[in-house]
Amino acid sequence: MSELERAAELILDAETVVALTGAGASADSGIPTFRGKDGLWNRYDPRELATPEAFAKDPEKVWKWYLWRRKKIAEAEPNDAHRILARMEEEGLLEAVITQNVDGLHQRAGSERVIELHGNIWRDECIDCDYERMNDPERGEGLEYDELPPRCPECGELLRPGVVWFGEPLPPDALVEAEELARGCDVMLVIGTSGEVRPAADLPVIARQHGARLIEINPSETQLSHHMHVCIRERAAPAMRRLWEEIRAMR
Repeated sequence: MSELERAAELILDAETVVALTGAGASADSGIPTFRGKDGLWNRYDPRELATPEAFAKDPEKVWKWYLWRRKKIAEAEPNDAHRILARMEEEGLLEAVITQNVDGLHQRAGSERVIELHGNIWRDECIDCDYERMNDPERGEGLEYDELPPRCPECGELLRPGVVWFGEPLPPDALVEAEELARGCDVMLVIGTSGEVRPAADLPVIARQHGARLIEINPSETQLSHHMHVCIRERAAPAMRRLWEEIRAMR
């Protein structure tokens, strides 16, 4: 039995399947990953662009980088990994997507239950008050501002991108929900994540400790690979296409 057949069988035999996705899930949409030989952190210093200290020092520089990323994402389309996960949810084969990605492509593909561990790049948040707003890239929102950095319309303080930066805690509600899903699932699909960023990388370990079977989809071996029951060494989009064909053939 091939790894794809084993994965399809595990999914079809499970009561609850959860997906954990990382940057590799969006790579086939043209969204740059962060790690690996072509990763963003090989070209940019995260300490200058993705920390509270960097924002305090030069908010305009940080905003320019995030506007560049927003434009890249706005030009992208969900790929087959996003679309098939949405289809699996629609057909009752997937409980939820837990994602480290901030691009919103799972939602654009049609996924309903998406737990965003690292926030959403399309959200603006005030650094002082509770004001926040969600931009719609399809309507051209959040791609440019009259002034940089933009300011809160309620209190006049600076707005920041609604993502989790290095040194910041994850949103507690999202983390609690993700951990509950990890403890309760029978199968976890781990798609396109390096397994280097905690606490997201702890979720497959938690799932396995509670009896779940783990399926990894990644072209390279990762720090989580030794925990896996099935490893599919392909990029996310083609692997999910072939996995979906296998599932449909077995149903």
